[in-house]
Amino acid sequence: MHDALDDWITDLLSETTTARASEAFQRWLDAQSRFHGYSARNSLLISLQCPDATHVAGYRTWQTEFDRQVSEGESAIWIWAPITAKVCPACGEPKSSHDDDCESDGVPYSEWSSQLRSFKPVPVFDVSQTTGESLPSLETATYGDANGLVPVLCAAAESLRLDVSVVSPSEWFHGAARGVCEFPHGQRPSVAVRQQPNEADMATTLVHEFAHGLLHADRTSLPEQSLREVEAEAVAYLVGRQFGLDVCNSAFYLAAWAGEDADSVLERLNRIRSVTVSILGAVNGAVRGNQRGR
Repeated sequence: MHDALDDWITDLLSETTTARASEAFQRWLDAQSRFHGYSARNSLLISLQCPDATHVAGYRTWQTEFDRQVSEGESAIWIWAPITAKVCPACGEPKSSHDDDCESDGVPYSEWSSQLRSFKPVPVFDVSQTTGESLPSLETATYGDANGLVPVLCAAAESLRLDVSVVSPSEWFHGAARGVCEFPHGQRPSVAVRQQPNEADMATTLVHEFAHGLLHADRTSLPEQSLREVEAEAVAYLVGRQFGLDVCNSAFYLAAWAGEDADSVLERLNRIRSVTVSILGAVNGAVRGNQRGR
């Protein structure tokens, strides 16, 4: 089993390298680079006003950079935009209120540094509120015959000391995410997956979140998010492959974490392999339990 897992990790690394070099990935990466990153405060404002938002941009940005038009009658999502101004290095005042007697330490205006002065509300719109040219997308879902794997994984969660739930789309409050893993204070990690027709993808999403719960509960010593995603998706790939699912799209998932390479997976191979074996053992235990109960 360990030899097979090592071979499959090697396959995943090769597929990820190929995915990162593909034209489809480069088109997607180019589009993503044109969306601004938002602060935690603005992300919260966006989620409160439009819980299912995935990509937001200003009215003109949608027109000029993405060839899309905001649909008639759509309500804007309001966020806070920073207002900056160049300030004098000597007195700290912008040019509009700068004292002419201040010598500015001899620094010309062109070299004054910018400083945050205030915030103003600005409207943005989610892609779902627009029409026009399609955004390039990456296919990261798993396919194949899950053959009852989802309920078996849910049963296996108990022995892994994880709480798990399958949530209907109408009650899902995590936007476009297919699954989440949360760490309630003083409780076991809590995994939730959004119900969907593609059971194979639900299964590997569960495994991905299981891996987060088993590997990343100690958040005081966690690697950065990209490394956590590499570990979790590698585990999902290995478990999915063990059950004969089409998991090749995991390569695009990992390629999306720019800067990750084969070394980042190999450095974590023992952690990835250990958790994979634990999940497979829990699944086998759940299957045996179901058989005894019949």
